[in-house]
Amino acid sequence: MVFGGKANSDTLQIEPTVLDNVTFEDTIMQEEIFGPLLPVLTYESLDQAMGKINSMAHPLALYIFTNCREAADKITSQCYFGGGCINDTIIHLATSEMGFGGFGESGMGSYHGKQGFDTFSHYKAIVDKKTWLDLPMRYQPYRKVNDRLIHFFLK
Repeated sequence: MVFGGKANSDTLQIEPTVLDNVTFEDTIMQEEIFGPLLPVLTYESLDQAMGKINSMAHPLALYIFTNCREAADKITSQCYFGGGCINDTIIHLATSEMGFGGFGESGMGSYHGKQGFDTFSHYKAIVDKKTWLDLPMRYQPYRKVNDRLIHFFLK
């Protein structure tokens, strides 16, 4: 532990805590973290870190701290996660204009604003076919001329 670590079980409070020498086998890394706990893991390369991230269940959020635009773009475009921030944390939850949510084991869909409405709405796919035209090519027996007409219309 680098910083913090105190907890009050009566008030269910944990002070911000930075953990070092953490591995993915440690208990802290077995579930998503919903608290002021920051495990620090080190890697030899960005590709090694991305490989580890993508080999596991998709996280609800991913935060990258970097001054390198190429690294930020690479992480955000090639890693799988619900939402995230570059050089910040949690703020992506604060705007109703951005959807928030995960996929895979971190949940499906998103909520906030219109995305939330869409996620919790059930849309029905409906074909409204008019009665004044019914193409005979839809029904058996199928004929070669109908096959040609279908291909003509699909071009």
